[in-house]
Amino acid sequence: MKKGWQTKTLGEMCEVMNGGTPKTGVPEYWDGKHRWITPAEMGKRLSPYVADTERKITDLGLRNSSAQILPPHSLILSSRAPIGHLVINTEPMATNQGCKGLIPGSQLQHKFLYYYLSSIVDLLNSLGTGATFKELSGGKLKEVTLPVPPLTEQQRIVGILDEAFDGIATAKANAEKNLKNARALFESHLQSVFIQRGKGWVDTTIGEVCDFRGGGTPSKAVERYWKGKIPWVSPKDMKFEVVSDSIDHISMEAVEGSATSLIPKGAVLMVVRSGILARIVPLAVTGRELTINQDLKALCPKNIIESRFLYSLLESKMPILLSLVSRGATVHRLQTEQIRSLNCFLPPRAEQHRIIAQIDSMREETQRLASLYQHKLAALDALKKSLLHQAFTGNL
Repeated sequence: MKKGWQTKTLGEMCEVMNGGTPKTGVPEYWDGKHRWITPAEMGKRLSPYVADTERKITDLGLRNSSAQILPPHSLILSSRAPIGHLVINTEPMATNQGCKGLIPGSQLQHKFLYYYLSSIVDLLNSLGTGATFKELSGGKLKEVTLPVPPLTEQQRIVGILDEAFDGIATAKANAEKNLKNARALFESHLQSVFIQRGKGWVDTTIGEVCDFRGGGTPSKAVERYWKGKIPWVSPKDMKFEVVSDSIDHISMEAVEGSATSLIPKGAVLMVVRSGILARIVPLAVTGRELTINQDLKALCPKNIIESRFLYSLLESKMPILLSLVSRGATVHRLQTEQIRSLNCFLPPRAEQHRIIAQIDSMREETQRLASLYQHKLAALDALKKSLLHQAFTGNL
């Protein structure tokens, strides 16, 4: 510990306050003048500071709940679902019961406390308890220790961190923009390839160039079905462009006794029923013979189309596929007929090979750039952690 620094507990340096929620069924408790924040709203914020909230409560709502008004420049910490969101309120504000308010004493600078709590989120998570979801109690929070340098030293550290983190935020924004631009450039190139028409190109549909096969789930009650060597692919396995294996494997007896069937190498797998279809339609080419569950479709190319060409063609149709997704009660789904009827232009096989090579080259360069920017983002996050560690061990 650096000379002049002390070790104190949060309970010694702050007043820790709980939050609360007025009854939602009482209109008189809501749409008042008092700002009121929740962990969900905190998680949407990019700035450490919050001046206003999505919802507000009335004087009556405040009096008839355990919500309490925190003075400006308090620290608000989400203490469940999840533990670790942090904001500094610049206006008087209440919270729901999923938050703890920390009012710093006169010897603790609020931004210094904000940075310190940011540096120990893993510790705060480890102190949470609960069967359904973890919650950090006020008692446990008060016992957490923190290094307390003199106020002038706290202010110096905050100044250094503010300047460094502003630079890191700018660098991250640039890296994220470059990453987005690299992906957008590839998608634009992909679109341009598949809207062109040349000599020998045929106007057709996806349904005319490939056969569709569905899948199924063998009975879990028959143990021997799940002791085979045949990959059984489900959406959780769709992480790569080529799928050759899976988490689960089944026997040939399971294939014969269920709705699933053997899918040949070179088929294109498409997730057609999943909660993630609102963002992307996962695709992959089979690297070996395998089986699939009912949440996927296998598009088996006919001899007029190459597997990789079909894969890239479907990739170029991603915006259309997403627009076709219908939402069920709990999941999104794509209908087979919608996929079959998609229009496409098909060149001769020799031209397909040339286009595949061109796309693969572009894809490889995009992945190289994406990896470069992702490594840069990871390095910037590591730099932030390093600076915080140095700050609170007296080495900044």
